[in-house]
Amino acid sequence: MEWILYLSIALVAIAFTVLVVFVSKTLSTVQKTLMGVAITLERLNNQMEGLTKETTELIHRTNQLADDFQEKSKSLNTVFDSVKDLGGSISSLNRSIQKVSNSVSKSVDKQSDNIAQTVQWGNMLIDLYAKWKAKKEAGQNKSET
Repeated sequence: MEWILYLSIALVAIAFTVLVVFVSKTLSTVQKTLMGVAITLERLNNQMEGLTKETTELIHRTNQLADDFQEKSKSLNTVFDSVKDLGGSISSLNRSIQKVSNSVSKSVDKQSDNIAQTVQWGNMLIDLYAKWKAKKEAGQNKSET
């Protein structure tokens, strides 16, 4: 019966050894997995640092572009204001030209009436002179005969 006890102890020792070997292999696998996770996390951390730097640079460039856009927009606003003022000036010039044109047109109309009247008076005077001359010549012809 003793031998059963020794056999049981031997079986327990073998089972414990097998258990220790499997636990050791499992722990070794877990250690490798955790090392892989640690390496992956380290790479991820490095990538995150690089990504953070790139994001910061991108935000900085975006802010510069926004500032540049705002400055150019202000410059364009002054250009648009100038164009608006130029349009107002051109409108004023057009109104002035229209007034001058109307004034000249009215003046020409008045002058043409005066010229027409002067021509009529001139024609009338020429007719009177011609009649007077004709009477004078007729009077001289009568006295000569």
